[in-house]
Amino acid sequence: MRLAAKSSKKITCPQSPLRKRLTSYVRGEFGLGTPKNRLTGRLPASDGCSVSTSALPVLCALGGKYYAKSVAFSFCFGMKGLGLGRHGSRLDRHRGEPLQWVLITRSLRLLRILQSLPSCEIMEPMQSTKNQLDAVGFDFGTTNSSVALLNKNSEVQLASFLSAGAQVESSRSVLYLEQFRTGGGPRRTHVYTGPAAIEHYLQAEEKGRLVQSLKSHLSSRSLTGTEVFGRRYKLEDLIARMLGDLRKHAAKQFEKPIRYAMVGRPVRFVGSESAEDDDFAVSRLNDAFRTAGFERVDFEMEPVAAACAYEATLDHDELILIGDFGGGTSDFSLLRVGPGVRGRGRTPRDLLGNSGVGRAGDAFDARIVRKLVSPALGSNSEARSLNKLLPAVPAWIYANLERWHYLSFLRTNNVREILNSARIRALEPEKIEALITLIEEDLGYQLHQAIQRVKFELSRSHQAEFRFRDGSMDLRIPVTRREFESWIESDLQAIEDSVDKLLKTSGIDPQVVDRVFLTGGSSFVPAVRRIFETRFGQDRIRSGNEFTSVAHGLALRAAETLCEVS
Repeated sequence: MRLAAKSSKKITCPQSPLRKRLTSYVRGEFGLGTPKNRLTGRLPASDGCSVSTSALPVLCALGGKYYAKSVAFSFCFGMKGLGLGRHGSRLDRHRGEPLQWVLITRSLRLLRILQSLPSCEIMEPMQSTKNQLDAVGFDFGTTNSSVALLNKNSEVQLASFLSAGAQVESSRSVLYLEQFRTGGGPRRTHVYTGPAAIEHYLQAEEKGRLVQSLKSHLSSRSLTGTEVFGRRYKLEDLIARMLGDLRKHAAKQFEKPIRYAMVGRPVRFVGSESAEDDDFAVSRLNDAFRTAGFERVDFEMEPVAAACAYEATLDHDELILIGDFGGGTSDFSLLRVGPGVRGRGRTPRDLLGNSGVGRAGDAFDARIVRKLVSPALGSNSEARSLNKLLPAVPAWIYANLERWHYLSFLRTNNVREILNSARIRALEPEKIEALITLIEEDLGYQLHQAIQRVKFELSRSHQAEFRFRDGSMDLRIPVTRREFESWIESDLQAIEDSVDKLLKTSGIDPQVVDRVFLTGGSSFVPAVRRIFETRFGQDRIRSGNEFTSVAHGLALRAAETLCEVS
């Protein structure tokens, strides 16, 4: 049997002195034993009735503000050797009075104790203290990033960003560096991130250096940094610059400093081959957050965070499988969620397993470039050389096209000489000319946008037309969904294997999974959804807030974590 009494008072000083004083009050009133890790103990036996207490005042962190959320007791009744705990339903009587009455009396005494605490510790309304940490979720993604805050009204608030004249709830994970001289002084390097980076990149006549997908390199011990305009930058410092700008932007919008973040991480980082590689990536990401000005950082699996966002919509408990499809990775978690799980407190047993693979949206885009775009730019073209037919252009040049931000690396004298020579010897010189135009006019971002459009259209219809018209380029190529799915077949197989591995290692039959929640841009791809429909049935598939559910869930997990620490 559980009795809960709630107090509307708000406790603003959740430091150890308050805890000690509250413990002292309760022990003095009820004669409890020495608490251990939390305020627990046993009420002395009285007239044959043994009552134990647990979970005395629950100090819960919501948006960095601590509340006396509830004063709850779990009572065990010893009646002739029969223990009736919180799961008991029998109503026994004690000296002619219902036991509930005895328990209510004792609870009201505790409420009077809470109300008698000094006003500096219980205040109404609550005032902020500089030591408070706000519950902030930070989803730093390969392609996009989002920031969420659980506010004082227990509502999740997402930071918004101005992009192309519209407010959006995610920021591009890009960084742009350019140099220019003011007056007669030396050339200075200016750094822009997010939507501002894209805007300055597109407006610049002389292109600087555009960098993205930095998260994909965190597990690589060989890639420590890069050189830009003669200066060496560590990978962590470049990421920290993006994170720092996001933190300042969110702090201004939320009107409060951001010193803490619950940060999402994939189950398996791109390029990772072991748990040690994943730990190395997390360590580097943690260093970047610290450099960006965060005082404390906690990490949570991205699919678990998405599960928390889904859980907030439930009025009952479920066993769910989460599929989170980002730019660099596809991650899966199998776990129990719901109000009952939240109420009793999460335990490691609620998470049945995780799985992940470094195949996702970026890999799909690369296949489109390789199979659709590169052939139109001469990847299959031949050239005459000493009475032989050889590939007109080296394959490594087309490999750089598959990551659009690598296109600027091709604007070198060496590549120009290679392409000009190939154009003269090629059997299809017009295709090589189109490739030269793409590189010289630095149209990588525009190419990437065209690929996103055709991928979106193929998710809605069985055929589409790839259209890329920018500068002096004009490409129009028909494509079918069947062709696209054949190009990403190996990626789909890797995703299938990861899902099946999760089910096998957790020992869960697909039939007992209540819901499958899919999030992330690639969850729209019909071939991806079929992987889950064939295993779980279409009626059990759910999706929503595909681009912000992870940040939403991270803010909720931040509140839970701050509550546990308090």
